Amino acid sequence: MKILVILACLFYTSGIYAGCVTNLRGKTVCATDQGQSAAAGYNAKTGNAFKAETNQNGVTKTQTSNGGQAITKNGMGVVQAPNGKTCVKTRYSKGCN
Repeated sequence: MKILVILACLFYTSGIYAGCVTNLRGKTVCATDQGQSAAAGYNAKTGNAFKAETNQNGVTKTQTSNGGQAITKNGMGVVQAPNGKTCVKTRYSKGCN
């Protein structure tokens, strides 16, 4: 019984020092020393992985494994697709070129 308690404590504390947590949706969220937060995930249906980092100003930069990139804040931002298409969404409009 003591061994089980010790093992449980080791698993619990190893997650604390790593600074990463996996939430209920399977998204891994990490905090860095500079006040930034990071997240990573994987879509099993499409085979696409992503990495997102949020800086101290609230700007989120996201990269996907197939080459897509996005920079967003408060629901507005710029997205560049892997094929080179760029889309912009502002408070009052949206569009792509």
